[in-house]
Amino acid sequence: MSTTTEPAAEAAPVKTGPGAHPPPGGLRRGKRETVAVQHTAGWLFSTPFLVLFAVFMALPIVATLAMSFTDFGLRNVTDPFSAEFIGFENYTKLLDDEKFLKSLFNTAYFVVVGVPLTVGLGLFVAVLLNNGIDRARTFFRVGFYAPVVTSIVAIAVVWRFVLDPADGLIAGLASEVGWTSPDFLGSEALAMPSLIVMAVWRNLGTVMVLFIAGLQAIPPDVREAARLDGASTWQEFRRITVPLLRPTMLYTTVITTIGYLNVFEEPFVMTQGGPSDSTLTVSLSMYREGFNFFHMGYASAMAYVLFVVIMAITVLQLRLLKDNTK
Repeated sequence: MSTTTEPAAEAAPVKTGPGAHPPPGGLRRGKRETVAVQHTAGWLFSTPFLVLFAVFMALPIVATLAMSFTDFGLRNVTDPFSAEFIGFENYTKLLDDEKFLKSLFNTAYFVVVGVPLTVGLGLFVAVLLNNGIDRARTFFRVGFYAPVVTSIVAIAVVWRFVLDPADGLIAGLASEVGWTSPDFLGSEALAMPSLIVMAVWRNLGTVMVLFIAGLQAIPPDVREAARLDGASTWQEFRRITVPLLRPTMLYTTVITTIGYLNVFEEPFVMTQGGPSDSTLTVSLSMYREGFNFFHMGYASAMAYVLFVVIMAITVLQLRLLKDNTK
């Protein structure tokens, strides 16, 4: 009996060369290698920022948080770990500190009056520059925005001249009509309103630019349709412009509120917190405790109380306006 053996089937030839397709396993391996290279490159490019952030931001934040639970002072500068842990004593002490409570009230006053004025005037100016003023529009935009990029020292010199009760601009104008100019920065009743006016003037340009961007993002067809339906200018502004600007209003209100809660430069340069602590703010009080009296732990507690207040107000604003920005 004879047996025959059939030849084994030959394997399919594998293509090589530029037009060849890699095997499935090799393709997946190549994709993984590409992704790994991209991740490595991303981390390498991010490393300088991450190092700077860790050294100059994250580490100080953690250090001040730990410091707020100690009696860290001038004697502990050379040996930070010698500071004594006192728990929440710094925070409870704030509740009985009249100066801190006064600064908290002054800061709230600054925010409650300053934020609506800044946002309202910024919207008014933005509407005028976007619709009402045709000639020299760029000149007015630059003029309103110039205080934003101007040094606070230069602004302080100008405003001190304007508000000086003896030789200031307002005093000169008042003398022309037989009036006597009040001492704006030396009066407990007028010092804080004067700083608010200066802050509104200084920050108006930022709000104006944001509102102009929001106004220009409104589709012209919507306004044209409202005019064809017989809507007046006020009705168009109230029923169309304001609702469509709510996201911009939310953003400007939040950033302006945060900035005014941290107000420091205006009272520091113009009044140093006086007269009689009528312009003392939380940031200025924190600066005094930390760098004048070297109560670093106590100043750190003030900073974190201010942080909690800012977070709470920001979350409240976002929740109140959230449904209107969808």
